Amino acid sequence: MTLPEELAEEIRQEVGSGGFSAYVTRAIEHQREQDRLGELVAWLEEEHGPVTDDELAAAEAERREFERHFTQRGAASGDQARRAS
Repeated sequence: MTLPEELAEEIRQEVGSGGFSAYVTRAIEHQREQDRLGELVAWLEEEHGPVTDDELAAAEAERREFERHFTQRGAASGDQARRAS
């Protein structure tokens, strides 16, 4: 495998020479996870058909609701911590 030297140098500058190998390893692991998720999505769509626009919209609405819930919960925890100190 050959990594473009310019990219390698940018990574070394960000993580230091000692962190380069760990950085590359994490990047490869992340890509493998993405590949596996893609394979899962393809299999699920083959088994159950493609996801509809309505299903995507419902999932996005649910994601936003979870985000709001945890953002509010985190803010409330921070308020409690400030009052306790």
